[in-house]
Amino acid sequence: MSEKIKVGIIFGSRSGEHEVSLVSATSVRNEMPKDKYEVKEIGISKDGKWYVDESGTLGLIEKFKDGSYVDLKPVSFETALAGCDVIFPVLHGPYGEDGTIQGLFEMMNIPYVGCGVLGSSLCMDKINAKRVLSECGIPVVPYTAFSRAEWENERYEITEKIKKDIGLPCFVKPSNMGSSVGISKVKIWEELVPAIDEACKYDSRILVEKGIDAREIECAVLGNDEPKAATLGEIVVGGEFYDYNDKYVDGKSHPEIPAQNLSDAVKAKITDYCLRGYKALGCSGLSRVDSFVDRKTGDIYLNEINTLPGFTSISMYPKMWAHAGLEFPDLLDKLIQLGFEKFKEKSGNKVGFESGSDWFKSS
Repeated sequence: MSEKIKVGIIFGSRSGEHEVSLVSATSVRNEMPKDKYEVKEIGISKDGKWYVDESGTLGLIEKFKDGSYVDLKPVSFETALAGCDVIFPVLHGPYGEDGTIQGLFEMMNIPYVGCGVLGSSLCMDKINAKRVLSECGIPVVPYTAFSRAEWENERYEITEKIKKDIGLPCFVKPSNMGSSVGISKVKIWEELVPAIDEACKYDSRILVEKGIDAREIECAVLGNDEPKAATLGEIVVGGEFYDYNDKYVDGKSHPEIPAQNLSDAVKAKITDYCLRGYKALGCSGLSRVDSFVDRKTGDIYLNEINTLPGFTSISMYPKMWAHAGLEFPDLLDKLIQLGFEKFKEKSGNKVGFESGSDWFKSS
């Protein structure tokens, strides 16, 4: 029996953020405390097949990056998960951040890092998340929502409603997507229909939000029943908005940690909204909570909650916690312990875990 806790790092998947997942997973693997944890790399291909490298050496992530993983034989998910004491999913977007794979872990009765099924699903669904936040008295940017089927049958009525209730500029978003995939900023009405058509490629439900001239303030939250917030950070946008290219390709935007020129009262209010939103949507483990501060009015809006934020070298979540004094390896250790804590609380098991336990076995 190994003396170390075996962590299964899962990456890839069918999501449109497959490539970003590989970069995040590389950072998580490399920063994992080697004295305490043993890593098992588990890759999911774009067509949903599961892979592990039975050679026992790390490097499956690199094989996914260059495509050479196809030389390996796919395995069942039971085989992939076998021997792991805890799972660390590094899966951004659909099929990883939306509660689907969390449901699998729940069915397999295996501890895992991050939010549960409901919290993951709610936060991934921008429309329902806004509805819950509004119900809890947490302000969100004015919006309207509709389905792809409604758009196909009622284009004129929907565009007129957007013109009347939302105005320009506005943002068009797929309801279930991350990393700004499928999002467009509409500045003239001629851009609206193509923007909605583009969003429909990624989801069957569409969100249109009022565009405001705002600062984007981010809050890293960590914890289960008693979550804590790290130092607030700000994304200083290099383009029209913080889109996919700006995040991962061109890199024109840059973070400022801590966020500058915010009064103590404003910082306290933002943090309060973020922690309340985290609890209202049933989050646990970790989330990056994004807020807007209107430059003209000073009004604060909670924008969205990302339950599996990026862990790349430029990602805000680990950077904000590092500024607060929790370095990357210690952050990963804390996240894993929170995963165990949530599992024990849910199962009613008050007995501590033994490193390298073999409680989970492949059938």
